[in-house]
Amino acid sequence: MTILTVDKIDTYYGNSHVLHGVSLEIDEGEVVTLLGRNGAGKTTTMRSIIGASPPRSGSVTYRGEEITGLSSDAINGLGISLVPEDRRVFPTLTVQENLRLAHNLASDPRPVEEMYELFPALDNLRDSNGRNLSGGEQQMVSVARALVQSPDVLLLDEPTEGLAPVIVDDLKEIVQTVVEQNVTVLLTEQNVDFAFELAERGYIMDTGEIVFDGTVDEIRDREDLLETYLSVGTADA
Repeated sequence: MTILTVDKIDTYYGNSHVLHGVSLEIDEGEVVTLLGRNGAGKTTTMRSIIGASPPRSGSVTYRGEEITGLSSDAINGLGISLVPEDRRVFPTLTVQENLRLAHNLASDPRPVEEMYELFPALDNLRDSNGRNLSGGEQQMVSVARALVQSPDVLLLDEPTEGLAPVIVDDLKEIVQTVVEQNVTVLLTEQNVDFAFELAERGYIMDTGEIVFDGTVDEIRDREDLLETYLSVGTADA
């Protein structure tokens, strides 16, 4: 069953036309990846879905209902949560306060204690301010803050950006656990290995357009796509 549909959206920043007729579909329980170089339009697609950069034309549909034009808060309340690339952890709040704030804003939240079970590394950091956390720790807080709101769809924008390999491995296990809990995931990634290990299907973007969609195996087997749009060869993927 299709849970999220993006249909021919055009999104602008001022007079700059960033997305050109972008369409994609995600089925319930899937992990789908959105691939492409920096500036391809991946983050703008995420922002368009969540309502932070509403498209000027086209539509975004969630569980059969159009959500185009709704506020980000309203879309979040329906069950779609975004973990942004810049993490946006509140620097002067503790880990516990960051999670508690998200919990209090949700209509049907998960217990905060469940987040410490999912992210054991955060347990000893409950009283640490966000500004004192490493990049990996901030990313864990950002993902936990989204999950405490019990989303049906989790949007992960470049989740491995700037993370050490050991943290990337931890994050992969966490995303796999999340999927086992019936959360649908759309992730943008430059780390194709990470994306290929998690996703079943993928879309490739270039200059604001979808240029290919197919299974991860189909993308992996297409050296022309990997070299042209992802700057990797088959040996790297």
